[in-house]
Amino acid sequence: MTMTAVAPATPATGSRIRWADFAPFIALALIILIGTLINSNFASHANLMNVITRSAFVAIIAIGATFVIAAGGLDLSVGSMMAFVTGIMIMAMNGLAPAYGDWAIAMGAGVALVVGGLCGLFNGLIVTVGRIEPFIVTLGTMGIFRAFITFMTDGGSLPLDRSLRDAYRPVYFGSFFGIPYPVLITLVVVLLGAFLLYKTKYGRRVTSVGSNAEVARFSGVSVGRVRTLTYVIQGLCVAVAAICYVPRLGAATPTTGQLWELQVITAVVIGGTLLRGGKGRIWGTVAGALILEIIANVMVLSDLVSEYLVAAVQGAIIIIAMLAHRFTSSR
Repeated sequence: MTMTAVAPATPATGSRIRWADFAPFIALALIILIGTLINSNFASHANLMNVITRSAFVAIIAIGATFVIAAGGLDLSVGSMMAFVTGIMIMAMNGLAPAYGDWAIAMGAGVALVVGGLCGLFNGLIVTVGRIEPFIVTLGTMGIFRAFITFMTDGGSLPLDRSLRDAYRPVYFGSFFGIPYPVLITLVVVLLGAFLLYKTKYGRRVTSVGSNAEVARFSGVSVGRVRTLTYVIQGLCVAVAAICYVPRLGAATPTTGQLWELQVITAVVIGGTLLRGGKGRIWGTVAGALILEIIANVMVLSDLVSEYLVAAVQGAIIIIAMLAHRFTSSR
């Protein structure tokens, strides 16, 4: 009896260009056009820079979520993790400021990256080693992280030391040749994410694990290691977003990052990444984050719909995106 080696099934990566691959960018262009027609102030340089800068936080976190979802996982804890990492970073900066001055900002950023990575590792290990559904794991850690930040702030606010605010402020409000620093940081994260997902062996393993974990395992891929690392990447992206976010308000509160998990997952899904795994679209995710922020901005400028319904609109968008995925995949 002879055994025939069967090549692992891998998702198509671009042998045929489909209109669906361009759908997020077409939608983005249409929404920009609609916003311009509704209110002339929408297309102003100041408003557009504000929209792009505000979308940076969700975009950065959504890059990490693209890896998690493409590998067949899910992380509902990103909003609460954002608040927790922000609180730890501010506490570290405040504690280091008397001895190290402005250097406490860089040291606090390093602490944020370590804490974010560890939070992601914690989620990943419970999912892979504990073999518990990602939905259940991250739903639990969402509550844990939110409870921690509420305890740390005593239900109030945890402000950044005043001596650091002026030095830290340019990270959000400053710019380089007219481009806000959060936008530049987002671009760096996007380029690194695109390179890792599209140009490396690890990126190919992420999509193969998300497409068919059993086939990937029989092909010699360490499924647990690949998936765990996606959660670490997610945690690091949350930390980078926190570093950009702190100088904006200068404080952490129990409501920091609230409902961001909805925005992040929505951005990833409408960007073309399959929620069931097997396909990731980094640039589509960026377009998705911009779409969400532009819609919210248009709602505020137009006065046609209350801004309090932004979350309802985002929820409707993710349902529509899932229906679109189901329709296109069944054809």
